Amino acid sequence: MNLIKSTGTFSFFTIISRLLGYIRDIFIAIFLGAGPLADSFFVAFRIPNTFRRLFSEGTFNAAFVPSYSSLLDNKKISQKFANNIFNLLIIGLFFLVLVIEIMMPLFVFLIAPGFEGDSQKMELAITLTRITFPFLIFISLASFFSAILNTHNKFAIASAAPIILNILLIGVLLFGKILNDELVYYLSYAVTASGVLQFVFLYFFVKKYFSPNIQLSFKIDSKIKTFFKKLIPSIFSSGVTQINILIGTIIASFQASAVSYLYYADRVYQINLAIAGIAIGTVVLPQLSKHVKSHKKKKINLIQNKALELSLFLSIPATTALLIASEEIISALFGYGSFDVLSVKNSAKALFYFSIGLPAFSLIKIFSAFFFARHNTKIPFYISLISVLLNVLISIIFFKEIGFLIIPIATTISSWFNAILLFIFLKIKNLFSFNLFFIDRFIKILLASLLMGIFFNYVIHFFNDKLIYQASFKAIYLVGTVISGLIFYLMIAILIKAFKRRDINLKY
Repeated sequence: MNLIKSTGTFSFFTIISRLLGYIRDIFIAIFLGAGPLADSFFVAFRIPNTFRRLFSEGTFNAAFVPSYSSLLDNKKISQKFANNIFNLLIIGLFFLVLVIEIMMPLFVFLIAPGFEGDSQKMELAITLTRITFPFLIFISLASFFSAILNTHNKFAIASAAPIILNILLIGVLLFGKILNDELVYYLSYAVTASGVLQFVFLYFFVKKYFSPNIQLSFKIDSKIKTFFKKLIPSIFSSGVTQINILIGTIIASFQASAVSYLYYADRVYQINLAIAGIAIGTVVLPQLSKHVKSHKKKKINLIQNKALELSLFLSIPATTALLIASEEIISALFGYGSFDVLSVKNSAKALFYFSIGLPAFSLIKIFSAFFFARHNTKIPFYISLISVLLNVLISIIFFKEIGFLIIPIATTISSWFNAILLFIFLKIKNLFSFNLFFIDRFIKILLASLLMGIFFNYVIHFFNDKLIYQASFKAIYLVGTVISGLIFYLMIAILIKAFKRRDINLKY
């Protein structure tokens, strides 16, 4: 496997999906802004979308891929194992969705308690969440298909599936002026419809490797029990960033429009996280699992160092750029129509503090994958549990004093705490060691990022009048400045050998 090429394949479709997601969110900002309708829809969308991220962005892989890949030598056993998991997912997800649908008022109160004082807002959130929640069944099964494809190193199809969601939502938003207040209902139906389509889309490609056979009665053997014992901790540990953001949404519901501010800020840094953390972690896991099984220590160390290096190579310059131009970026992407100047400023402040945690968000994905490849989900689970408790504690203590901004601050602090603890335990367990190439590259990455930051800051100030809220073509100028910053960074990186072109063809 070539780590960079496989990551590039995964990242290409992920970037397409994220870019379409930005277009979607620009339309949402125009038609819904950051008001009550937006808050209600984002709460309804946050729940299934959180589950999508938990299942499809590495978490389900973390429990399934090591177990499934270890059985591939015997096709009959691996098929039986996968089919049993598939049937258990169908049964479990069906009853979960049924129970939540019946108890939806209580469920929405738990995830958005701040809406309780506004009966209209609460009722709308309940209705919209009822519409979107069945998405969970189909996206979870689609993620199961993706995990099988990823195990066979077929990353392109799995990473392309989320594009369907954004295409459907954009299609609905194009009729935004006609639909008016009904828009949020159609968007919610589109969310669920996209889950069905993603499931069908992936089924056509997974048939080559797995043929589902729906059964209501089957034996739960030791392999199945082991898988589910690993699944719950892996959901919590690999998805800790999403869990922290969900907790932030719950707390933010007590402040008007805060849910929307956090949503828009979250959308911006997610594109880099998708590449620097999720893509690398997803691509690395199958290969690491294979080499761990065959005890190839040199290969394991090489892959882990390269994964960490690549993650930092992508996340550090992105963090630098977001810290320098958070307000310009939010304004250029979302500052239109109902999304006013105050919404831009508040979302930009949230983005600034989220950005400080961006490398940590990525490192959590990478370090967790190192544990998961060794079938160890307990250590990441316990660390993530402490991290979430820290996040909740900081958010609750300082919310009244600081307001919604404490949520990105708390998320960033707890995420760095999580990443550092994961690294410490990797060293304690003797599961990771730096090689000389990494240390040399890391210093050069920091230098290249610093120089890029100086250049990018100059460009942003040079085009400052073109990036203000009132500017007509600010999005075009933003794209130009970002591309120029990226080109400058890559040129410096190649010049000082923070990145070498031969890495593209290097096998791991």
